[in-house]
Amino acid sequence: MMILLSPAKSLDFESDFNCQISSIPQFEKEAQKLSSELKKFSALDLEKLMDISPKLATLNFERWKNFKKNPARQALLAFDGDVYAGIEKGKFDEQDFNFTQDHLRILSGLYGILRPLDLIKPYRLEMGFSHKNLYEFWREKLVKEINNSDAKYLINLASEEYFAAIDQKKITQPIINISFKEKKNGALKIIGINAKKARGLMTNFAIRNRITNPEKLKDFSQENYKFDKKISDKNNWVFTR
Repeated sequence: MMILLSPAKSLDFESDFNCQISSIPQFEKEAQKLSSELKKFSALDLEKLMDISPKLATLNFERWKNFKKNPARQALLAFDGDVYAGIEKGKFDEQDFNFTQDHLRILSGLYGILRPLDLIKPYRLEMGFSHKNLYEFWREKLVKEINNSDAKYLINLASEEYFAAIDQKKITQPIINISFKEKKNGALKIIGINAKKARGLMTNFAIRNRITNPEKLKDFSQENYKFDKKISDKNNWVFTR
């Protein structure tokens, strides 16, 4: 079973984590190539292309400028934000990290697909980056990487933006899409920030309980979520509250 997550815009290269294990991204060369291209842009270019503030544009201009010199950190520890807040990485021991390395993958505009312990440099490059068609750049590489894995099931906990980079028709494993909904004004809706937190919590649930059979994910009940059999089907599982 392989869980797919999106990366986070927020990064943490300062907090102390007890993890001495690391690995090198499979697409390190491609990431270096992309970083070299992005180094050519000015801060103003990045501000317009990425639709970010001048402050963020300057930060990322400096990141690309000094990309090779910047420190590296394991992807799971580097990514911060709503999804990753639900993953108790500060409590993980070596066995937790090893299990995560085998069963979790993080999609990335810069690195394509990452194992949790792959070393990454600080960056911001969303899959929908307007200057370059990253979907086209990564699509075949992602399909090949996933199909060549040992995973028997693909658990989609990524955002639509990132999962769209994968050509689902070419994936050989069954795909299970998981969504989180809640009642609001009499109807079930996906509330963005809550859904992100739930994705992280379910990922953490799978890691801490060593889940390799997708059926066991239906036992997830944190934050009052419950698997809703009535509105779910074989490939689309809905958890409601």
